[in-house]
Amino acid sequence: QLQLVESGGGWGQPGGSRRLSCAASGDPMASYAIGWFRQAPGKEREGVSCISPSTGVMYYGDSVSGRFFVSRTNAKSTVYLEMNDLKAGDSAVYYCAARVTAPNYCSLMANEYPYWGQGTEVAVSS
Repeated sequence: QLQLVESGGGWGQPGGSRRLSCAASGDPMASYAIGWFRQAPGKEREGVSCISPSTGVMYYGDSVSGRFFVSRTNAKSTVYLEMNDLKAGDSAVYYCAARVTAPNYCSLMANEYPYWGQGTEVAVSS
């Protein structure tokens, strides 16, 4: 059973940067696509980014494209989300999620992912 743990959340200033980590255990991460999602109070869960098992495919949500960057190190069973030029609208609980898939596939659809972490909160304010 794959288990995911997010870390790196906290406070950030507008225009600043933070890096989130998603650490996997219980099963080798190499066969899993990883998605990052976020949910702010009163809002629906939003797909932020995803990365395929091979790292050949990455997608970003429109609101973060050009500012956020996803990467993974299968040897360390960790996926990272580098968040730059933070905005107040980036404040949310961020979740990583995983699904077994083909090497070059990932998706920003939350309902495709059966495994989820507990979330880490990011708050952006001045």
